[in-house]
Amino acid sequence: MKLKKRKILKIAAISVPALLLLVIGAFYMYTLDYYRADEAAVQAIASQENSVDSLEKMWVFYPEQGQSSDSALIFYPGGKVEAAAYAPLLKQLSQQGITCVLLKMPFNLAVFDMNAADRVFEQLPLSEVKHWYIGGHSLGGAMASSYASKHVDKLEGMILLGAYSVGATELPTLAIYGSEDMIMDSAKLDNTPNQHVIEGGNHAYFGNYGEQKGDGLATITREEQQRQTVEEIIDFILDEEKK
Repeated sequence: MKLKKRKILKIAAISVPALLLLVIGAFYMYTLDYYRADEAAVQAIASQENSVDSLEKMWVFYPEQGQSSDSALIFYPGGKVEAAAYAPLLKQLSQQGITCVLLKMPFNLAVFDMNAADRVFEQLPLSEVKHWYIGGHSLGGAMASSYASKHVDKLEGMILLGAYSVGATELPTLAIYGSEDMIMDSAKLDNTPNQHVIEGGNHAYFGNYGEQKGDGLATITREEQQRQTVEEIIDFILDEEKK
């Protein structure tokens, strides 16, 4: 009986670490398979013409010199998408006077750093910002909504791109999605009254990372989808700040 018990323990001592290594290896391979930012996104960050601060775990897009800004958007990137892919969209928003903070996520998955927005409030000297908004794309939008539900006192609104809220909150919310989006289930937005559908848009074109597996075929350009998105976000923020 004792010999049998020792044998079981010996097998467990070998198999458990082996299984753990297998799981770690599989997860590592999974995280290597992600959508990369395209050249336009890389240039939106690298261009010397931009007012962009590149920090350890975030990029900050400032309005152009001379523009006053008391509003800021904290942005969570989509799942398995390189954060830099959202630089063109946020650059356009910053050119309209909105300070934008693009968060970098571990393994390109916001689920591993749902409280990433805390870094913004703790580390950035943005005393001129009076109105904070939070948002994100796809999984990033869901995780942003989870954060928002627990920090309503810090925020004035939420912006979801191809995403739906997973946390109950009374914050004013704008949901934008493309008519050709085949990734997000739009039925899950039934409790979000402020919705805008971009006709011809799809799931991936909020960012610059190419086409996404399983997505619908857009009938407008990526640039047009992002232009309309910026327009809707600006209108939403202006409307909220009039209240």
